Amino acid sequence: MPAFYERREIVTPGDLLAEDNYVAGDNTYKEDGKIYATRVGLVGYDDRKVFVVALKAFYVPFIGDMVIGKVVEVGLGSWIIDINAPYPAVLRASDAFNRPFKPQRDDMLQILDVGDLVMAKIIAYDRTRAPLLTVREPELGKVERGQIVEITPTKIPRVIGRKGSMITMLKQRTNCQITVGQNGVILVSGRSPEDEQLAVMAIRKIDEEAHTSGLTDRVTQMVRSEKRGVEHGSKET
Repeated sequence: MPAFYERREIVTPGDLLAEDNYVAGDNTYKEDGKIYATRVGLVGYDDRKVFVVALKAFYVPFIGDMVIGKVVEVGLGSWIIDINAPYPAVLRASDAFNRPFKPQRDDMLQILDVGDLVMAKIIAYDRTRAPLLTVREPELGKVERGQIVEITPTKIPRVIGRKGSMITMLKQRTNCQITVGQNGVILVSGRSPEDEQLAVMAIRKIDEEAHTSGLTDRVTQMVRSEKRGVEHGSKET
């Protein structure tokens, strides 16, 4: 039962991953007893299942996910939100106003307009209808400040790290509040533009090097080095 790649090796569409008794998982297919990759990504094995974690992919919505999206359309009783998925999401006006919506009384543009960013949670979704969002929880709603970083959605687990190790380190060392959307959109809000820029730099490094080992140590070292440089420059001036 041969497998032709080690775990976390990069593969491309058409690469032969395994054959014989293996089972085809995500982003693979099986033909004549052989399993091939259908996406560029990192190969993985779960017992006899072979799968590929795509390096470039759309976000696939799941109920309970927190996402950060952009308003692309204001309808009669809802906003259409781009959440970096193949299908736009819907936020109902009644949810944002937290009461029955009345068009003759309620001005939706006072809440959200086209181009605004919003933090929301997916509360309903199946492949027969668009994802439905809510903002009826603490810290959800219109994004008022901070910088946005967009990365490949499948790399979000690397930003969080094992048991939250990476995201905890970033928050502590950059003095930033970092809100991670499962759709690959991350909000960084810090005490200063320099702190925010450092966090953004670190997140982009994670995005670029997510397929490599020892990433947490390298990112930690980079953040330390950059902070020392900024502090040294401030003392000189």
